[in-house]
Amino acid sequence: MTLEAESLTAWKGRSESAEDLVTPAPVRMLRAALDMPPDDSATELPPLWHWLYFLPSARQSQLGVDGHPERGGFLPPVPLPRRMWAGGQLEFFSPLRVGDAVRRVSTIDDVKVKTGRTGELCFVRVRHEVSSPRGLALREFHDIVYRPEPLAGAAEPTYESAPVSVLARRVVPDDVLLFRYSALTFNGHRIHYDRRYATQVEGYPGLVVHGPLMATLLAGLAGRQFVGRVAAAFSFRALKPVFDLHPFEACGRPDGPDAAELWIRDVAGHKAMAARMEFAS
Repeated sequence: MTLEAESLTAWKGRSESAEDLVTPAPVRMLRAALDMPPDDSATELPPLWHWLYFLPSARQSQLGVDGHPERGGFLPPVPLPRRMWAGGQLEFFSPLRVGDAVRRVSTIDDVKVKTGRTGELCFVRVRHEVSSPRGLALREFHDIVYRPEPLAGAAEPTYESAPVSVLARRVVPDDVLLFRYSALTFNGHRIHYDRRYATQVEGYPGLVVHGPLMATLLAGLAGRQFVGRVAAAFSFRALKPVFDLHPFEACGRPDGPDAAELWIRDVAGHKAMAARMEFAS
């Protein structure tokens, strides 16, 4: 398959907007899914918890076989079969609060077609700007990568070893946690909850742990280390998939007085996600 780069890059600059209301129920349920005690007095959303809102709402008849909405619509119709949230960068300007009426403007910031080790790849970068009644709350760049099916017999890539951590939280990613997170984010991607599809169709050894879930765990780890500090920026990159077959660890260490380096360490000791949280001085 040869991607028509010109037709795909023509989607650059396309925008759409959406409105939502920050209601308390998703916050309460995500706290439960992450095994956090209830706290109905907390009205400010922790960093990354805005992902509970502006959820996709494609009709059932508009979903593809992988559970994602069919290609096209706002995102370019990339024909490659595998897509993943590869990473993102966020700036925080003011916290979102329960009860806020919020608006998100999304723009296709860039589309690039490249040739990699496994064939053609397409990288789509989406810019989201979320506003509350107090003005711009956050700006997010969302990196999506589209890939071909893996080649049969291809060698396993070499992965970086995770460093020694100062902070660590052991996480057991059982299928109940993955199902609850999929439900909370209305994520129909079957690799996260349908074991038959994940293993027999896409060839994974188990269910795939959501990248946003791991990023949320890392942001929470940094927040517990820097209690009372205001988040200014967060970035993350997915380096390798993590499966529900074994526990993993959310790890980190302070990097000076205003930042934390963060990562996910899988059962083999590899760094599966790298992240950084910066706090306002």
